[in-house]
Amino acid sequence: MNKNYYAVIMAGGVGSRFWPVSTPEFPKQFHDMLGTGETLVQKTFTRLSQLIPKENILILTNDKYSDILKEQLPMITNEQIVLEPDMRNTAPCILYASMKIKKENPNAVMIVAPSDHWIEDEVQFVSNLQRAFDSCESDNVLMTLGIIPTFPNTGYGYIEFNKLDSRQIKKVVQFREKPDYQTAKTFIQRRNFLWNSGIFVWNVKSILEAFEKFQPEMYQLFQAGYSTFNTQEEKQFIAENYSKAENISIDYAVMEKADNVFILPATFDWNDLGTWGSLYDKLPKDECDNAMVNGNLFVENATNNIIRTNPNKMVVIGGLDDFIIVDKDDVLLIYPKKKEQEIKQIVAKMNAKKSE
Repeated sequence: MNKNYYAVIMAGGVGSRFWPVSTPEFPKQFHDMLGTGETLVQKTFTRLSQLIPKENILILTNDKYSDILKEQLPMITNEQIVLEPDMRNTAPCILYASMKIKKENPNAVMIVAPSDHWIEDEVQFVSNLQRAFDSCESDNVLMTLGIIPTFPNTGYGYIEFNKLDSRQIKKVVQFREKPDYQTAKTFIQRRNFLWNSGIFVWNVKSILEAFEKFQPEMYQLFQAGYSTFNTQEEKQFIAENYSKAENISIDYAVMEKADNVFILPATFDWNDLGTWGSLYDKLPKDECDNAMVNGNLFVENATNNIIRTNPNKMVVIGGLDDFIIVDKDDVLLIYPKKKEQEIKQIVAKMNAKKSE
């Protein structure tokens, strides 16, 4: 394997839309969401290690998830777990990890990937990643993998590329926010828009130059601790300084400002597993289009539902169409699938009420 290849897995989110399975104490990336026998973070690590040396894969996460990671990925060392003392969105943690990698290997090329995506065709994924690595090794580019849209999804951001660019890797024109339905339909009809996967590839020199140019304050904040990185003094520096970084995404901080951004239309099946509905899309269905995770299901006049419960539990439903049904410990969720985006707000309201 190429010793210059590195990966950063982002595993610090709380996945509140997957409540009650995903909780702040044990979020979705540490669950086997599809009943495959592997958790999402385990699947991501295994996928990336097909091309990247296992010892070169870093996992970014919050302090409180360190023990869970060690239990689920016993092959990694403490040095591969990069702990964030505060949640500061994706830009600060990517800058931090990139500096750590540069100090270890200034010739590194790296992928930044979320821990909770579902990718089925891993052969194509590895092929696409190899193509991106090849480009980033030779050129000063910031790359992302774009997903060819299959329907006018309003839950994803979109990336517009140059329609006249006939190359496999295309020049990005602009990033677009999550659109309304009519705008999403227009994007798809124009055929030069891709879903923003949140998967990025670059060499460390290119990304650090971009941070220095577009986020000079954040760059200087972390550069001041560069001498401590990968040493025993690193933890203290991060504890004292990480919270000073701006809470901003990598898209806003760098990608939307840079003029050397390119996109590779992916040839693998992808799902960001952001909601129960997205999970439903990837699960096998019965003859009435009901999807079951764990347990055993008996239905009468029930269609298009997703049901998750404890293993071997019998679930009987009747007269329900397009619902989310989740039975976990002392919580039972029964909610319309078309209103799934509301679950995050409901959890926030419940937590606020508890703290009163």
